[in-house]
Amino acid sequence: MTSEPRDPPQFYLTSPAPCPYLPGKEERKVFTHLVGRRAAHLNDALTHSGFRRSQTIAYRPACDHCKGCVSVRILCDEFAPGRTQRRILARNADVSATIGPAHADAEQFALFRNYLDSRHSDGGMADMAMLDYAMMIEDSHVDSRLIAYRLRARAGAGPLVATCLTDILEDGLSMVYSFYDPSEPQRSLGAYMILEHVARARALGLPHLYLGYWVEGSKKMGYKAQYLPQERLGPEGWKRVG
Repeated sequence: MTSEPRDPPQFYLTSPAPCPYLPGKEERKVFTHLVGRRAAHLNDALTHSGFRRSQTIAYRPACDHCKGCVSVRILCDEFAPGRTQRRILARNADVSATIGPAHADAEQFALFRNYLDSRHSDGGMADMAMLDYAMMIEDSHVDSRLIAYRLRARAGAGPLVATCLTDILEDGLSMVYSFYDPSEPQRSLGAYMILEHVARARALGLPHLYLGYWVEGSKKMGYKAQYLPQERLGPEGWKRVG
């Protein structure tokens, strides 16, 4: 019986590219591969260090003259929804969430395409086909789950209104990628999924919900500052805010 090699992971640096969050700036990323039996343990360690996962890649910004991307995690045990967030929960009282394996299907892809075409038609994912989507969901060597949000129906399954690909870590949940029905703006489904994940993490006894990067001054990422108390990763480690 052969054991898996214990060689440390190899890290690589991307070439400069336009920053998707701050106009006029360039971004670079450092990344490594998450494969094999050690992938889950490595994903945990790297997430604690500010990395994010995309399929079998863990990456973190490594920009030359900017430190704008700040890793954020909600302190789930202490979080209490504010008035606006309680209204969002009430508006979605007719939504049920089901967690299952990270498998892609045509229903999800139709919602995904609708979301992209409405919200991110000029983004880097705009040309993704069903095969690309399936790879994004299923190409993982870590503990990944797909959470499907449906409207409750009297009989059978109700319509799919939102989906989130979520990693289960040793100390929390990590929202890898989420999308939702753009024709239901009054529901604030993106916010609802975060609130539902906070409750889910708390029920699992997990203290953190990792939201990815908050970028001060970016409209795309500004919403993450609303979920307090939270911790943000800086040069001296995770620092509490709120």
